[in-house]
Amino acid sequence: MGMTMTQKILAAHAGLESVQAGQLIEADLDMVLANDITGPVAIHEVEKLNKKTVFDKDKVALVPDHFTPNKDIKSAEHCKCVRDFAREHDITNYFEVGEMGIEHALLPEKGLVVAGDTCIGADSHTCTYGALGAFSTGVGSTDMGAGMMTGQAWFKVPSAIQFVLTGQLPQWVSGKDVILHIIGMIGVDGALYKSMEFTGDGIASLSMDDRFTIANMAIEAGAKNGIFPVDEKTVAYMEEHSTKKYTVYEADEDAVYDEVYTIDLSKLEPTVAFPHLPENTRTVAEAGEVPIDQVVIGSCTNGRISDLRAAAQVLKGRKVAKGVRAIVIPATQKIYLQAIEEGLAQIFINAGAIVSTPTCGPCLGGHMGVLAKGERAVSTTNRNFVGRMGHVESEIYLASPAVAAASAVTGKISQPSDLGL
Repeated sequence: MGMTMTQKILAAHAGLESVQAGQLIEADLDMVLANDITGPVAIHEVEKLNKKTVFDKDKVALVPDHFTPNKDIKSAEHCKCVRDFAREHDITNYFEVGEMGIEHALLPEKGLVVAGDTCIGADSHTCTYGALGAFSTGVGSTDMGAGMMTGQAWFKVPSAIQFVLTGQLPQWVSGKDVILHIIGMIGVDGALYKSMEFTGDGIASLSMDDRFTIANMAIEAGAKNGIFPVDEKTVAYMEEHSTKKYTVYEADEDAVYDEVYTIDLSKLEPTVAFPHLPENTRTVAEAGEVPIDQVVIGSCTNGRISDLRAAAQVLKGRKVAKGVRAIVIPATQKIYLQAIEEGLAQIFINAGAIVSTPTCGPCLGGHMGVLAKGERAVSTTNRNFVGRMGHVESEIYLASPAVAAASAVTGKISQPSDLGL
């Protein structure tokens, strides 16, 4: 029986010739990640282990990004806990204010994860790195802490769903629309503990940023991970950002998939997920009149430079509607600087938006845009659960940067074509 791409990576890291779905294995880890929320929990747990230090100071990454810059005393204490641990154990990859970024945008940018790697992180969106052809998945803080000290983790080998992508995306349709369409199609538990494996000739037309976005939200379909094949774009990205050696794994021709879906990218439209689940999707054309109070453009899902460029293209020469708060959050310092150098920040400010330092911010109701009772936001983030971004009676509508920017201009859910673009 053939193996999927994910199964091949897991077999190699478990020292096995082959694995099959449902099998329990212990695999070596290439990267272990935590942030300022999950890190302290893990650190307090590993203090109970009889281990003097981490398994490899170069293979641990600690990135305070959720409530930073510190929004209150508690968040300051959490960050200090992580900072002190990083100093004590001489952690190479510790990134905080001034050199930081949102973890899942920062690690690929720093070249810390490459094709063929295994990566766990105490954050559910660790599945982002599947865009590079790596096996990456979110785990609990205790598992992360154990991995940080031992360099290994237990996994149940996932079965897989294959998504065959064909064609090319139309103008103003992006990776965010692709993954929202898929989640709307299969549901938030449609890939529960499965690997979402993307194939097909349509992948060649997707940018790396599109792939990061799609892999990032695999967890929103319940998946253990999402993963893309390694092609010329992947190799070019890794060669630009990393000096690590990478390994290319390909699925066997007789690999077994629980389901196979074929999606024609050319048929997709700008899509929005209505409250209160990512599966509650409609095309923007079907959305109707939905007035909004706030727009957020950023997060580990859509805070990369191409996302900011798309938003700026919509906002250039236009104004944010009166009564709407538009918040733009570049995902890393490098992206922030690039946005300034390209004049994107000026476009945002001239339009009436604000530009924040890199942070997860309002995505999880942290800061920089928490919602009040009855308020609605169009957001490029990844979750729209009840109370996710503030009050339990607020509403979040998930969308792409282009749709978010257009909505900021009109004051209601809109797409660029509504502005004549």
